[in-house]
Amino acid sequence: MSGAATASSAAPLQEQHVTFGKFFFIPVFIALLASSMMVLDIYKEPTLRHYLPWVSFQAWAMYFLAGCTLKGGGKVMLAYLGGAAASVAIFELAGLCAGWGLGQAAVPVAVFPVVVLVICAERVPGFSFVPGWFVGAGVYFALMGLYKFPGDPGKWDKYLQAGLYLMVSCAVGMVYGIVTVFIRTRYESLVKGKGKK
Repeated sequence: MSGAATASSAAPLQEQHVTFGKFFFIPVFIALLASSMMVLDIYKEPTLRHYLPWVSFQAWAMYFLAGCTLKGGGKVMLAYLGGAAASVAIFELAGLCAGWGLGQAAVPVAVFPVVVLVICAERVPGFSFVPGWFVGAGVYFALMGLYKFPGDPGKWDKYLQAGLYLMVSCAVGMVYGIVTVFIRTRYESLVKGKGKK
């Protein structure tokens, strides 16, 4: 088989001159998945009480950025966990720096050594998906700054709760990524197979 034929058979549907009618199944299917995330939010108690759809949505996208594989999904999970740990380190180090009289410089000073360590994760198998660390940390910061946690948790309880919301929601996003890739791959194979007959 020639290289051109191999490339053509591996190309997405839009590059294979498939009719819009056949392609349209894919956006409809993904829209149904997105809607089901909203339904899941309505009925999440008590099993998924730490689920937040906005976190799962961006984690779902990260599954694709990590390569659309189970291994990539595992890297996203580890990166989000690492991002949460890095965020806690920044919070704690910034508190120390503020106590040393650094004022507004406390956070920038705290960020510097933590980011150095995060970038070094590129060399650590399993933790090497550094963009996931940054997204995970960003979501964690958002949770800590914007989300109203039930009750009146102390600092470390709040850290833990934010981590639970982050990781549970990330796991849901990974499941949606796996389902999306599985169904889309099967559907595209089916359509391509019919096109060859």
